[in-house]
Amino acid sequence: MSALLMAIYFRGLGREELAAMVDAILASGTVLDLSDVPGPKVDKHSTGGVGDKVSLVLAPLAAALGLKVPMMSGRGLGHTGGTLDKLESIPGFRTDLGPDRMRAQLADVGCAMIGASDEIAPLDRSLYALRDVTATVESVPLIAASIMSKKIAEGADALALDLKRGEGGFIPELDRLLELGRTMIAIGADHGRRVSALVTAMDRPLGAAVGNALEVEEAMAVLRGGGPDDVREVTIALAAEMLLLGGVAASPDAAAADAAGALADGRAARAMERIVEAQGGDPRVVGERGRLPAAPVLLEVPAARHGWVNAVRARPIGQAAVALGAGRRSLGEPIDPAVGLEILVRPGAEASEGQPLAIVHAADEGAARVAARALADAIEIGDEDEAEPLALISHRIDGEGVRTLGS
Repeated sequence: MSALLMAIYFRGLGREELAAMVDAILASGTVLDLSDVPGPKVDKHSTGGVGDKVSLVLAPLAAALGLKVPMMSGRGLGHTGGTLDKLESIPGFRTDLGPDRMRAQLADVGCAMIGASDEIAPLDRSLYALRDVTATVESVPLIAASIMSKKIAEGADALALDLKRGEGGFIPELDRLLELGRTMIAIGADHGRRVSALVTAMDRPLGAAVGNALEVEEAMAVLRGGGPDDVREVTIALAAEMLLLGGVAASPDAAAADAAGALADGRAARAMERIVEAQGGDPRVVGERGRLPAAPVLLEVPAARHGWVNAVRARPIGQAAVALGAGRRSLGEPIDPAVGLEILVRPGAEASEGQPLAIVHAADEGAARVAARALADAIEIGDEDEAEPLALISHRIDGEGVRTLGS
């Protein structure tokens, strides 16, 4: 098997070979049949980033608009956060739903946000462990087969992909990211699933919050009609993709307008309350601040001088959050849901000497000071405005090809 993985890494896979590999992974476990759940079943997958709390807004938003969302998510690893860890910072929230309970919740509430079960694509876990020790992790066909096998096995009819571009993502190079998108769309087509993808920026964190409870609170702010503009924009764009894939919107503009309307009038927030309550959590977290874990130590990171913010580097910020305890360096390592970072500036902003650039939320003073030093290096200030941030949404990919939306 190690020899096979290395051959794939060096030589790639043809389309028929890739489809056969996905079939083999699927056949190793259970493929859920959700045909008895009425309505289009559409999921979303992100390749991972820093401050990426979009799923927490997108899943209830899509459910509020008539889709059934069987969202199977993962935990954070490396410098990126995980949706399951964020959800579990909500008091009482359970992500270990079995297939029968998930199916019932989909029919009743419209969405279930769960972790992968032992029955779903077990071969993929064995392959991933081998990829780690054979240095074959960064292979487009192997990444695509791993992601798509789990998404097909969960029973979704269609899938919207959020491909993260920039140093904060796992595949920062645009050409390889586009190849990954095309590959996953082809796998979906070969297995009867509709798939489209957006390429979104991860050269800086998404939103201000980085850390589990902090990101949940920021997501709830978006559900309440506020929150950061970039989180809202990416969420609405992906919601539009899901609505089009599910056949419940007539056009991209209509889909985006429907999504914005459901955020503005409270339908998405009410859907999230139902999801949280159905999965054992406290639904008051949606509408009330202060119900999530909070760190005992808060430390501001001031600007050392006047200047312009030329970069807010996502990867070292993610690494600083992991060092605080918000993430894990290896699977199974415990995390602290309360700790994290608030990034108060964006690339291109003017900063005054002493102005707070960020706030560290830490378990103790020592950890806070270490994180503050890391942030002072990650937020780069120059004498002139030389920021060149990536376009927030730069490309769209579907079965017909790649369309450029921004630089």
